[in-house]
Amino acid sequence: MALEDTDSFVEKMDDKFHDHNSDSESYSDSDDDHVKRPPIKTSGSNVYRLFGRDQPVHMVLGGGKPADILLWRNRRSTGIVVGAGTVFWVFFEMMEYHLITFICHLLILSLAALFLWSNASVFIHKSPQHIPQIVIPEHCVLEAASAIRIELNRGLVVLREIGTGRDLKKFLSVIAVLWVISVIGGWFNFLTLFYLFYLSLFTLPLLYEKYEDQVDAIGEKAMIEIKKQYAVFDAKVLSQIPIAGFKKD
Repeated sequence: MALEDTDSFVEKMDDKFHDHNSDSESYSDSDDDHVKRPPIKTSGSNVYRLFGRDQPVHMVLGGGKPADILLWRNRRSTGIVVGAGTVFWVFFEMMEYHLITFICHLLILSLAALFLWSNASVFIHKSPQHIPQIVIPEHCVLEAASAIRIELNRGLVVLREIGTGRDLKKFLSVIAVLWVISVIGGWFNFLTLFYLFYLSLFTLPLLYEKYEDQVDAIGEKAMIEIKKQYAVFDAKVLSQIPIAGFKKD
């Protein structure tokens, strides 16, 4: 009797176990129809981003109002800035107005306005007008000079590292960039070239933010091809140049 009772107990437990599994499977199947599972998070470390960025374009540009203006988040402010730059370029380039002449004419108008304002009491018989005194604080000048000094010293250090030729890849890259700029500079004058650069600040970041996946994919392919060509050039040419302290990437 004890053996039969034990067998019947085991059979009952097996039936309960199978019933529980079938209930859980039906529950999970029904849950799939009503509950959205969270998306699987994939690591973004394998995704190539142009210039190795790991932040959104808005944060790369510094965030805040300047980034909003460059990315056309505030269309009114961006329109004012772009319009002012366009008027400046048309005024000096299309009308052939020179900067020194403009400064002199502006000073003449300013002095004439101040003269009339300060002597208006003679004509309208009122108390003399008060002209505010403008004084540049010393700390502002010192801070600006210190910031300029730091940037100049940093630039000189970079030029020294490039000029020594220890990093031949960086040296050739800088030479190539300067050569391209010199060629482009031969097509336009300085003001037009500056204006084109000014417009690119308000167009290229916007287009890149809109089509960043496509641009990053093209950039990845371009970088792979450039590295292949550089490896061939390094093996055939650069490795044959005897340079002290040469670093290979």
